[in-house]
Amino acid sequence: MISEALAERVLQAALSTGGDYSELYMEDAESNVLSMTDGKVEDALYSRRQGAGVRVLLGGRSAYAYTADTSEEALIKTAKAAAAAIKGGEKCGLSPFDASVHGKAWEMEIPFSEINNKNRVALLKNGTAAAKAVSPKITQVRASYTDTDKRVFVCSSSGIWSNDRRFRTRTAISAVASDGSEVQTGSESPGMGMGFEAYKIIDTEKAGREAAKTALTMLTAPECPSGFVPVVIDGGFGGVILHEACVHSLEATSVAKGNSEFCDKLGEKIASDKVTAIDDGTLKGEWGSILYDDEGNRSQRNVLIKNGILKSYLVDIVGSRLMGHPITGSARRQNYMFAPTSRMTNTFFAQGNDDFDEMIRTMGNGLYAKKMGGGSVNPLTGEFNFAVMEGYWVRDGKIYSPVRGATLVGRGAEVLMKIDRVGKNMWFGQGMCGSISGSVPTNVGQPPIRVESLTVGGKGGTQW
Repeated sequence: MISEALAERVLQAALSTGGDYSELYMEDAESNVLSMTDGKVEDALYSRRQGAGVRVLLGGRSAYAYTADTSEEALIKTAKAAAAAIKGGEKCGLSPFDASVHGKAWEMEIPFSEINNKNRVALLKNGTAAAKAVSPKITQVRASYTDTDKRVFVCSSSGIWSNDRRFRTRTAISAVASDGSEVQTGSESPGMGMGFEAYKIIDTEKAGREAAKTALTMLTAPECPSGFVPVVIDGGFGGVILHEACVHSLEATSVAKGNSEFCDKLGEKIASDKVTAIDDGTLKGEWGSILYDDEGNRSQRNVLIKNGILKSYLVDIVGSRLMGHPITGSARRQNYMFAPTSRMTNTFFAQGNDDFDEMIRTMGNGLYAKKMGGGSVNPLTGEFNFAVMEGYWVRDGKIYSPVRGATLVGRGAEVLMKIDRVGKNMWFGQGMCGSISGSVPTNVGQPPIRVESLTVGGKGGTQW
């Protein structure tokens, strides 16, 4: 993307006012997006985005400027704009660039550029038809397709010289069920960090059927009871509880500022002995994976919690300076218009040894949350509120009835300590995570887990 000589000039311009670190980030991204309602294409968009950002640090302070113009003149101007916000002491020099520590970027088996839009449309049509075929009560199906091929370059005054290529694709299918008076929705959104070969794995027809079945099940379900009861949370997107209620509070974005319930707790017990939690960006082909982060560091497998003990935070360079914690290869950003910060990649509870049937059989009365929906979390306190997209009431250790309108309310730290079962099979669910550095693709995952007691909200009363 750029010559070494020009990169040096940009980084030196960024250090001209006394910063102690400078960084240049460049990207070239192509994307295709299609949307469809009831089998009819509504939008088919192609976009290409190019740009660059320059960051300057002085201790824990930072300044960032960006531009869509990647000419030499514009890059130097952008570097000086960032430098103008930093006033330091002696001018720092540059370390020699070292590309030897970087391996070959991942490649696509079937590049998106070789795919005609009719192939993309066919995926959505098949998913839509499968959803419609489940029942005449499926009154509407919305479907979308996205693919992205992004080339990224990062260099820094510390000698980093990193090239990466990131490609992802995802389909989303939402089915609406109605009986004339009630309306319920189900959705599935599978995605992979692959080229179009991902659709050898992703089955859009299966996704359509699953979305429709969820909508139909919830259409006839009674309201969920409320109470303080055991809860079994299924695998895959159930990991959103870990992502939102726990690991956001382990990011340097929160910890370095003292805005986390897990500040200064490294080496301490913060979870049940059964809990091991990992963030791993190195998993090739997964939705949240990155070969290198947006500071040019190699992505890592970070064990955050091991057998209940807090082992690590997720830390970028600024967080490392403020916290005295090693960098974890976790710096991410939405695009060149954002400075990077510590973010998750593929975050999950490691698998355990407990049997799912035994979890249900020994829980008495409670809730089985098969599919989780959205929610909100306060990272400072860990307090959360999550909707359950598809839930089932358990009575006397048996799944008794589907229920709708369930919510899970609690604190992340308390839930971690109350996990008394962790299942054997872990799988992922795909999402987009928002933070101060924009929206980035993240996987959430877990095997089925059981929380021994949790507040369940619902309109179905307290006895059932």
